[in-house]
Amino acid sequence: MDPPVCKILDFGKFKYQAQKKASTAKKKQKEITLKEVKMRPGIDVHDYKFKVKAAQKFISAGDKVKFTLRFKGREFEHHDLAHNLMGRIREDMESVSKVEQEPKLEGRQFTMIFVAN
Repeated sequence: MDPPVCKILDFGKFKYQAQKKASTAKKKQKEITLKEVKMRPGIDVHDYKFKVKAAQKFISAGDKVKFTLRFKGREFEHHDLAHNLMGRIREDMESVSKVEQEPKLEGRQFTMIFVAN
């Protein structure tokens, strides 16, 4: 018959070590955030390039990027401009990311989400 085995330890020290182990595990995990880039259908070429370059930087940092294309007033009637712009965004972002959510219309804005490859 084996006698029961008991280990006497300092409970305060045990709690401290458990807390340290939990904090190091939390420190090592990567939190993915969603960055949003807002545009309008009549965006200029330089502004467009600037925003796409910023989005590529976000993707390389490990974040998701949400492109939002807002319509004001009569712009809402020109969905063809929005589809062309979303296609251009997809082509430019294809080198560093892939589409997580296809372009979809939510109220008066188009949204599309990209995530790193």
